[in-house]
Amino acid sequence: MPAGPAERIFALIAPSLLVIIEALLMIAAVALTFLSQRSTSVPEPPLFFKIQRAFGRLARRKRLAIVVTGLSVLAARGVLIPLLGIPHPKVHDEFSFLLAADTFAHARLTNPTHPMWIHFESFHIIQHPTYMSMYPPAQGLMLATGQIMGHPWIGQLLTTALLCSAICWMLQAWLPPTWALFGAFLAVLRIGILSYWMNGYIAGSLAALAGALVLGALPRIKHHARLSYAVAMGLGIAVLANTRPFEGLVFCLPIAAALVIWLLTQKRIVVATVFRRVVLPLSLILAATGAGMGYYFWRVTGNPFVMPYQVNRQTYAVAPYFIWGQPRPVPVYNHAVMRDFYVGLELHSYQSGLTPRGFFRHLLFKGYALWIFYVGPALTISFFSFLYLFRDRRMRFPLLVAAAVVFSVIIETWTSPHYVAAATGLFVLLLVQCLRHLHCWRWKGKPIGAAIVRAVPVVCLTMIVLRIGAAATHVPIEPPWKHGDIDRADILRELEALPGKQLAIVRYSPSHSPHSEWVYNRADIDAAKVVWARDMGKKDNQELLEYFSDRKIWLVEADSPAPRLLPYPD
Repeated sequence: MPAGPAERIFALIAPSLLVIIEALLMIAAVALTFLSQRSTSVPEPPLFFKIQRAFGRLARRKRLAIVVTGLSVLAARGVLIPLLGIPHPKVHDEFSFLLAADTFAHARLTNPTHPMWIHFESFHIIQHPTYMSMYPPAQGLMLATGQIMGHPWIGQLLTTALLCSAICWMLQAWLPPTWALFGAFLAVLRIGILSYWMNGYIAGSLAALAGALVLGALPRIKHHARLSYAVAMGLGIAVLANTRPFEGLVFCLPIAAALVIWLLTQKRIVVATVFRRVVLPLSLILAATGAGMGYYFWRVTGNPFVMPYQVNRQTYAVAPYFIWGQPRPVPVYNHAVMRDFYVGLELHSYQSGLTPRGFFRHLLFKGYALWIFYVGPALTISFFSFLYLFRDRRMRFPLLVAAAVVFSVIIETWTSPHYVAAATGLFVLLLVQCLRHLHCWRWKGKPIGAAIVRAVPVVCLTMIVLRIGAAATHVPIEPPWKHGDIDRADILRELEALPGKQLAIVRYSPSHSPHSEWVYNRADIDAAKVVWARDMGKKDNQELLEYFSDRKIWLVEADSPAPRLLPYPD
C-alpha cells in the first residue's frame, strides 16, 4: 500500500526530528523568558535559588565536583541499562576496535595471518603481515580492560565517565568553579548519556579525555609548574598519538608553541625547577611513547615507522585522506563488497568534493555534523555572544587552537565528530564562556540573559527524558534502541547457543550496502565458537569447508528482510 501524505511527511522529517524538537523547546523557553520579564520584576523561583546555591557549594569543592561529575555519568547510564541495554557494534570502526580489544585481552599485540584469510577479509583490518586492527592501540586497550572486567563496553562506559570528569578538571583551570561545573554538566547531558560515543565502541571519548588533560594542564603548568600537571599533559599527548594522531597533532601544536614561549620568557620560577618539573617529565613520557609506538608498529607491520593504518590504506584504499591528494590506482579486490566501499563510496565521495560547489557542499555537511553533536539547538543560543570572545583576552588562545582544529576539518576528505574529539573540552570552554557573556545581558533592566542561560540545561535534560521515554514506549523519534546491528547480534546469539563450533558463511544480495558488514571475527579465529566468512561461490568455498570440517556450516542471507540461519547446502 503506498504511503499517505502523513507518512511521507514523517519520513521526510524523521532524520531531523530530534533537532526540530530541541529547537522548538529552546524557542519556547526563550519566548517564555521574555514574557515572564515583560511587565514587572518576577522574583527568582525558590527551586532555582536552592539548586543554584547547592550547585555553587559543590562547585567550590573542586575535587568533589570532578568526582561527582564522573559518578553522575556512571549512575545515569547504569540505571538505563535495563531499558537501553548494552550496545552492539554496527559500523566498521567498532568491529576493528573490538578485534584490537580481543587481541590485547589475550595478552597479544597482534595475531598471525590466518591460512584462510581471504575468506575473512573485512574493513579497517589488515591481514598481512599480521591480522590486526588498522587503528592505533589506545582504544583497543580501553576496550580490552572492559572485556577483562566482563564486557568491552565497560571500558567505554568508564572512559566516557572519566571524560566528563576531565572536562570539569580542565574547565576549573580556565573558568570560575561554578561555571566549570556548569560546563561539565552540559558535557554530561550532551555526551555522557545518550551520545554515540557512550553507546558504541568508537574512540571519541578517549581522545576527548586526552585533549581535556592537555588543555587543562597548560594554564596550571604556567602558574605552578608542578610535576603532576606535566605528567597529565604528557599522558594526554601520548593518548592522542595513539587515538587520533593527525588531529591530535594539530590540536597540540599551538599548545606546544604556547608552552615553549612560556618556558623561554617566564622569570617567576627558577629555570632548574621548570626543567625538573616540566621539561624532563614531558620529554621522558614522549620518548617512552615514541619507543612504545615504534615497537608496536614493528610487531604489527614489521616496520617501526609504518602504522597499521598505512598498511590498510595502501592495500585497499583509492581515495586520499587529504583534499589535495591524488587517487591511487584501483587495486585488485577479492570481494565485490570491498570494491563497492573503497571505489563506489569513498572514491566517489572524494571526487564529488573536487569542484568548488562540491567542496562547499562537503564543508556544509561537515559543519552540520559537528554542530549537531557538539552544539545543537539548545547551545546555539550562545553564539549570540560569540563576538565578545574576541575582546576576551583569556579566550584568544583557545580561539587560536579552535582555528587550527577547523583548518584540519577543512583539509580532510571526511569528518565525523570523533575525528576532532581532542577539541571537545575546547569547544565546551568556548561555549560556556559565550554563555557567561550572555548571562550578563539585560533587556530593559531585566536579567533576560541569566534566565536564558538557566533554560539551556533544562532543555538538554528535557531532551534526554524525552528520548528515554520514546525508547521505552517505542515512539520513533530516532533510530531504535538498542544501538547497533541487531540482526547480526541475534544471529550470533543463536549460533553461540548451539552445541559445538559453528561456521557462518555470509551471502549478500547485489544491492547490498557496504556500510552494513557482517564478516568480522575474534582475534583467535580457529578457537572462536563462531567464525564468519564470505560466500565466495561453491568452488572457492570448498577449501574453507575442508579446513573447518569439524564445524557445523550455516548460510546467512544477510540482506533478507528477516535474516536467518539456513543449513549450508551440500
